[in-house]
Amino acid sequence: MLYVILAVALLGISTSGPLARLSAAPPLAIATWRLGFSLIIVAVPLIATRGWKQWRALSGKDIAIALAAGAFLAVHFWSWIASLGMTTVAASVLLVNLHPVAMIAGSALWLGERPTTRQLMGTVIGLSGAAIVAWGDFTGGGLGGRVLMGDALALLGALTVSFYYLSARRLRARLDVWPYVALVYGTCFVVLLIFSAVTGVHLAPQPAREMGIFACIALGPMLLGHTGFNWALKHVSAPTVSLVMLGEPVGAGLIAFALPAIHEMPAVRTLVGGAVILCGIVVATVGARARSAA
Repeated sequence: MLYVILAVALLGISTSGPLARLSAAPPLAIATWRLGFSLIIVAVPLIATRGWKQWRALSGKDIAIALAAGAFLAVHFWSWIASLGMTTVAASVLLVNLHPVAMIAGSALWLGERPTTRQLMGTVIGLSGAAIVAWGDFTGGGLGGRVLMGDALALLGALTVSFYYLSARRLRARLDVWPYVALVYGTCFVVLLIFSAVTGVHLAPQPAREMGIFACIALGPMLLGHTGFNWALKHVSAPTVSLVMLGEPVGAGLIAFALPAIHEMPAVRTLVGGAVILCGIVVATVGARARSAA
């Protein structure tokens, strides 16, 4: 069951890039609407299970961690999407996928979860695959100030998503998945609204086609992707989840190729790097000992 959830979650987040490519809305508008729709969906199981009652047992420190996790997720969305307009997509993907390094260090220091040999090996293999994917863009382009800023924003996206999942790993021991994601997604939504207001991004009204895309992004990347990984964090370590996420560029590339409206043919190095990334995921996850469900 655990591996099925991880596979579905990976498929979910892999649809984010292709769906965003189909949208003509500003990046912050896409991110804000995806969180808005996600909260509507999450509200149904939250109310049905009365999961909101679990919030009463949270300490002030727990609430602060949850709010920080939501803020980290919002900064991740903003910084990574912004980086795509400043540096190459491949370079942005490589840098934002450095999160396993931060996750391993954070898990050891904050959660007391020391990485296994398989996790370390899988991380090295997976990052090597990501480097193969992006190598041509690094060697073929200049390093102007705008490109460096884009690289820095992608790196910020990697750090913030690491903090987000580390926070989730800590709080998922106290909260079921629906009350947890409702609290974190709600915080993220508010922060994105603030970002949009400060930067003057137009959020509404949106054409029906855009609203349909936003709803699909909420169902795929958010509900199946992020929520699936949040569920898994109660059963496996944060570095394992982070490493599985390295498969996103592979999945996104295949989906972009299959969609007639995009039909992007992946480069040879993308196929080779993708195969290496998948090998890293297999090394780190096959045989991993899942924690018992609560």
